[in-house]
Amino acid sequence: MTRRHPFVLGFSEIDKTLAGLVGGKGANLGELRKIDGIRVPDGFCITTDAFRSIVKEIPAIDEWLDQLSGLKAEDRDQVARLSGEIRQAIASHVMPQGIREQITSRLEEGKAYAVRSSATAEDLPAASFAGQQDSYLNITGSGSVLRHVSLCWASLFTERAVFYRMQQGFDHRQVQLSVVIQQMVFPQAAGIMFTADPVNGNREVVSIDAGLGLGEAMVSGLVNADNYKVRDGNIIHKKIAVQKSGVYALPSGGTAEQELEPALQQQQKLTDEQMLQLADIGRKIAAHFACPQDIEWCWADNIFYIVQSRPITTLFPIPVTNDLQKHVYLSVGHQQMMTDPIKPLGLSMFLLTTLRPMATAGGRLFVDVAGFLASPAGRERLMMVVGQSEPLINDALNTIIERDFIPLTVEDKEPPVIPAPVVPEGESNPAIVTELIQQTQASIAALKENIQTKSGTAVFDFIAEDLKALQNLLFGKESANVFLSAMGASAWLNEKMYEWLGEKNAADVLSQSVPNNITSEMGLALMDVADVIRPYPEVIHYLQQVKDEDLWEGLRALRGGKETQAALMDYLNKYGMRCVGEIDITKTRWSEMPAILVPMLLSNLRNFEPNASQQKFEQGRTAAMKKEQDLTDRLRQLPDGEQKVADTQRMIRTVRNYIGYREYPKYGKISRYYIYKQALMKEAEQLVRANVIPEKEAVYYLTFEEFREAVRTQQLDIETIRQRKEEYRLFDKLTPPRLMTSEGEIITGRYNRKNIPAEAIVGLPVSAGVVEGRARVVLTMEDANLETGDILVTPFTDPSWTPLFVSIKGLVTEVGGLMTHGAVIAREYGLPAVVSVENATRLIKDGQRIRVHGTEGYIEIL
Repeated sequence: MTRRHPFVLGFSEIDKTLAGLVGGKGANLGELRKIDGIRVPDGFCITTDAFRSIVKEIPAIDEWLDQLSGLKAEDRDQVARLSGEIRQAIASHVMPQGIREQITSRLEEGKAYAVRSSATAEDLPAASFAGQQDSYLNITGSGSVLRHVSLCWASLFTERAVFYRMQQGFDHRQVQLSVVIQQMVFPQAAGIMFTADPVNGNREVVSIDAGLGLGEAMVSGLVNADNYKVRDGNIIHKKIAVQKSGVYALPSGGTAEQELEPALQQQQKLTDEQMLQLADIGRKIAAHFACPQDIEWCWADNIFYIVQSRPITTLFPIPVTNDLQKHVYLSVGHQQMMTDPIKPLGLSMFLLTTLRPMATAGGRLFVDVAGFLASPAGRERLMMVVGQSEPLINDALNTIIERDFIPLTVEDKEPPVIPAPVVPEGESNPAIVTELIQQTQASIAALKENIQTKSGTAVFDFIAEDLKALQNLLFGKESANVFLSAMGASAWLNEKMYEWLGEKNAADVLSQSVPNNITSEMGLALMDVADVIRPYPEVIHYLQQVKDEDLWEGLRALRGGKETQAALMDYLNKYGMRCVGEIDITKTRWSEMPAILVPMLLSNLRNFEPNASQQKFEQGRTAAMKKEQDLTDRLRQLPDGEQKVADTQRMIRTVRNYIGYREYPKYGKISRYYIYKQALMKEAEQLVRANVIPEKEAVYYLTFEEFREAVRTQQLDIETIRQRKEEYRLFDKLTPPRLMTSEGEIITGRYNRKNIPAEAIVGLPVSAGVVEGRARVVLTMEDANLETGDILVTPFTDPSWTPLFVSIKGLVTEVGGLMTHGAVIAREYGLPAVVSVENATRLIKDGQRIRVHGTEGYIEIL
């Protein structure tokens, strides 16, 4: 019987569709051979069928793999023992005659070969697996080639490969290994070429590393390489490295490091003409694969040979456009304090909600500000607004302007409008806030009632229509005027108190414990729930043991259980629509999994006495009143003091009457999102019952319109879901940039402030005061284990983190601005806070004692 696939396939027989047989490296070599003008050393692949047949003949392999699959990364000793046993078994197994013959029949007498591993989970867009399996160079003789083939097979279970698969979430059983046998090239120079700048992501720049001898010297870190950068046919950068040694092939086989002659050590490794030729080759390869490539090349006998090409897996994607214009993208996630990727349904719902056109890339949202930068007035307004709230983005925008990346081309007949704080002239009216809140609550109640009468596509049509009411809540003029007036008054107070009294950030203290802040009230309300639970030890013990899925199970039977459930239900009725990353409608809400709140409840029980919420609120209100009294007393001593006092008190009233409402539009938005989600998930359940989708959460990977179409037709291509899930897994590993150009370049800003201690970690001051304490580095809210007096250090916070703020005395985040939610709540709670601190969670270690300078904007490690 003829095999469907032979154990050996030549490069000319291979393309990308055979990656399951020849692995990522083998498939890419086959594709490279098909590109006109690209020279690839000849060779063949030993297919994964051969590897499978070997593994099947090893009796203990299934038991070993079962044990390995049950281990975690922290089980290092057991992983090392098991992987070593598997490697030894594979390497020592006698290769079947049929496989031996197919391999040796392809070998040419007297030729030297590279024997290289090629895994099926290798050179993928989501995971490169680079260097995880073994490769061997300059192997001569059929016996030696066969022996090294077995070593490559065994290297699928090196400890580094096993741990990498664990980290990437790959099943050990699902990854197979092919082996590439390729004729050796003995180069004068070799290296690596990236068809996009690997540092800043610019897709217009080709970056080339070059060294003398084999490229293994660079890959292994033995030598420094030259680096050249080419853009638009021009060499824009050269760095010539001193190379004292290189790796060269030995006549007897194998390789060795050899010292270079002094005359060669400082020479440029490629001529300018060769650099440009190689860059053209790189562009051709990237165009074939339709994505930036990481390419290994050799220069031998006046020919560039390509020996490997793989996708660059670390680049952040660029928003797709249908034009050739230049664009500048600002991250929406950094403004929303949510830099994690958003699933497709969440993205499309956000886009349907916002009035401003936005682009998507890497599961994140971006605003294109090129139009503003092209206009003198637009540029001025943009820099004014961003300069106040996001100094790092402001500095990056200055770099864009200095380069003239977006020239001034627009005449300002009607300059673009960017909302900016306006200093209020008249008295503030607290009744306006009450009326706006009542209107929102009535609108939400009507939505909740009316949507229950809809089903099928009518649900989608109803939501699309209701989004207009949501847009009015978020962007209506009356609503915007309230918090813009508060922001303007706050800015006025900070400016004038510094000018008149030398007092920095005076508005921070004046903003403490204001009325109508739904987000800060949420944190205090959870303290009240803890007070209900406090008298019942059985309930507390129950909560300490409870699992995510069964919070209510067994609670009623306990003394105090009924009271606990009632208090929690009241809390969830008001705040249960919230969660971490709440702007993504697909995220699990507190009402969907109430056990999320348990660690925060236990923290409140541990850290506070009864009635602490009222005491905390009164402390903040008293501090604000004392600050007002102090300021007015000092102002009366100045020339024209009474007028200054009158103006200042009017601004303080505006801040205290209006600033709390800053949080309410988003509360209204998230309330509506949860009602939408409940209705949409009923339709998802119908699709499950109709066998259209395997589980209801599959709809998270559809856009709103795709979901509607699936409901209408009762049909869906499940492959779309699979691909989107894989994309999301990739996006989750990427760090979104604050600013990115349409060329893919990520431009990072810097703080340009003086009088900061040399060793200090710099950020944006958003809540005044100085505080010392223990740093608690928390990456996810679920991992927070805070004690009273800790300083929270975290990538970002959103409103759902507010219940944690009641325990801490200072805040440091990597993301944020003056008016993002974490900053607003920090000011109201009186927490010194510094945000937008690059790499804070890496620079500050958990448990270190630190000092946070919330007025000046820096952190000291003590």
